Amino acid sequence: MTKILVIEDEEAVRENILELLEAENFQPIAATNGKIGLELAIAEVPDLILCDLMMPEIDGYGVLTALREQPETSVIPFIFLTARTTKSDFRKGMDLGADDYLTKPFTRSELLSAISSRLAKQAHLAKNLSASSHNQNNYPEMRVIEVILRQTLESENFHEFQVYYQPQLDIKTGKIIAAESLLSWHSPLLGKISPTELIPLAESTGLIVPIGEWILQSACQQIKAWKDAAFNALEISVNLSARQLIQKDFVSKIVRLLDDSNLPPNSIEIEINENMIVQNMNHTIAIMQELQSIGIKIALDDFGTGYNSLMNLKKYPIDTLKIDSYFIRNIDNDSQKAAITKALIQMAHNLNLNVVAEGVETAAELSFLRENNCDAMQGFFFSHPLTASEFENLLFAGKGLPE
Repeated sequence: MTKILVIEDEEAVRENILELLEAENFQPIAATNGKIGLELAIAEVPDLILCDLMMPEIDGYGVLTALREQPETSVIPFIFLTARTTKSDFRKGMDLGADDYLTKPFTRSELLSAISSRLAKQAHLAKNLSASSHNQNNYPEMRVIEVILRQTLESENFHEFQVYYQPQLDIKTGKIIAAESLLSWHSPLLGKISPTELIPLAESTGLIVPIGEWILQSACQQIKAWKDAAFNALEISVNLSARQLIQKDFVSKIVRLLDDSNLPPNSIEIEINENMIVQNMNHTIAIMQELQSIGIKIALDDFGTGYNSLMNLKKYPIDTLKIDSYFIRNIDNDSQKAAITKALIQMAHNLNLNVVAEGVETAAELSFLRENNCDAMQGFFFSHPLTASEFENLLFAGKGLPE
């Protein structure tokens, strides 16, 4: 949880700020004067400091000067709270290392905006440092990204999100038959947040529910546009989260989205990770059966890397088995992976399942899949995930797999 130190000697102002921060799920710490604030800053090392300029014991300038001399506190974002608005006051504070000023009286929106902006810049800096040093421990605290994400969703700024599409191709015909939808977040404050960062955070905080609904809606709109362009056989697969699956009205939401887009149910394929099923097997299977009963296709994603045994596979109401990229990578030179993948393809076909190989990157891997009658593939060998317009260019150009 993001820790914010509030150094403010006016009780009414201090209590209002603390109440607001608690309502926004921050962890506020209070100091009634500069001396106590300085001691708390050094002891607690908060993520951000809000500090009144004029205070007894030590004023805001003194607090900031002392903090910038300490290695542990020198980079903590520092925002002055002040009723003084002269240029000399601003200039002195900024010269000492302040990050921002809020002039009293300020609104709730102004305070939250200042906090978000400072935290976001700090996170972006930490991310750049970690990328250059390749040290995973230096990544920004995920709580900072969560704050920005939550505010983005509350403001319904879905234009910051973009869905990419990775082609799936029929191995026999070489034609594009489907696309897996993948989400990226282009935050004005944080920069580009990849799916590997975004989805686990959204899943753990519950924010995946509104995001997931938006992805489904976007997928329906996109597949409708492609069908209107005469690409009638194309499908879009959408990854489902465990939190979405347990919603009571989840199936009805999908039905409503399909109806609103005037799409047949088999236009969408829902991808479920096999680890999701074991969390609540009976309930999950019941939802899968309900989805299947109305014509929505279901794929079991990342098969082979989770908790399920091969014996459980026949219990699942699925249409497609997606073999995890781990088994495909370098398969032409790995006899164990080759044996496992051959067995998975044969077993899936015996259960009347379609088989998709993920993460295909080389011609040799594709050749192996062809020889062993795998149905479809996706991976960098043909294409990275693409924007909708880039994907359309492939469709109109009729591009496919080499023979």
